[in-house]
Formats: sequence, C-alpha cells, structure tokens
Amino acid sequence: MTPKELLDTILGYLGFVVEIAESQNEAGNLVLQIYTEESRRLIGRDGSTLEAIQFLLNRLLQSKDKNADKVIVDCEHYRSMREDRIVQRVRDLAERVRITGRSLQLEPMNSYERRIVHNAFKDDPEIATWSPDDSARIKQITLLKRQPKKQAPAEQQSA
Repeated sequence: MTPKELLDTILGYLGFVVEIAESQNEAGNLVLQIYTEESRRLIGRDGSTLEAIQFLLNRLLQSKDKNADKVIVDCEHYRSMREDRIVQRVRDLAERVRITGRSLQLEPMNSYERRIVHNAFKDDPEIATWSPDDSARIKQITLLKRQPKKQAPAEQQSA
C-alpha cells in the first residue's frame, strides 16, 4: 500500500472525504497535500491533529520498512502558510533586537517550529539564535545580537 493510499484509508476511517495530491519538497520528501471541506477539523488547534496524523502515518510506514522516508502531511497548504507567519512574526521581533541590542526570548515552540526559526536566521549577519539542548525542559529560542567579527590585526611589516 502506498503512503497516499494508506493516508486515504486512515482519513476514511476517521470520516473525512478527501482528495490527496502528491508532490516533493526541496529536501526530496514526499508531501501529501489533503483537500477537504473539513480542513479546520482535520488541521486541529495549531495543527495538532495534522501533526498526529502525520506521526501515525510515518509510524505505520516505518513498521513495514525501517528505512522508509519521512512523509509530510499537509492540508490545503496550512504548513507553508504557518511557516510564513512564524518567520514574519519572528523577523519583527528580531528587528527589536537589532535596534535595542538586547536579547529576546521567544515563547516555547515544538522542534519543527524551532528549526524554522533557526533556519530563518542562519545567514543573518546581525541576529543569532540560541536554544538549549534537547535535554532541557523548556524548549525556547533566544534571539541575540551577533557580536561583530573581530578583524585580524594587520601584519606588521618589517623595515
């Protein structure tokens, strides 16, 4: 059974009437885009139902094949729109860090959201992100103003 067929079966048992489109993301993962008239119910609060369905689908796929690639489950482009909202909100907060020079701690986020934030600032010359390691109880990111890179002292020329 393909991931698309398995997802369709799961959602059918849950009472959803859906249409599923397959594509691939930049990382090469299979993306199953769900279209339904009950998208709000399928997505759940802050995407929690969608996350649970994705988790269940991937666990079922991995139970058949330990090396199965991760499948991304989305509903009417909810994930990409949410990513855009997260990045925009955090960029607005980063502007305050740029202006004041003071660090700012963000609200707790799941690992997926933290990865989005870290990636948004990985090439930013002024703003750095920091979060505690995975063993930490609180999963927060701190936005920091980067310290300017020190210039190497000019080599002294002997006369």
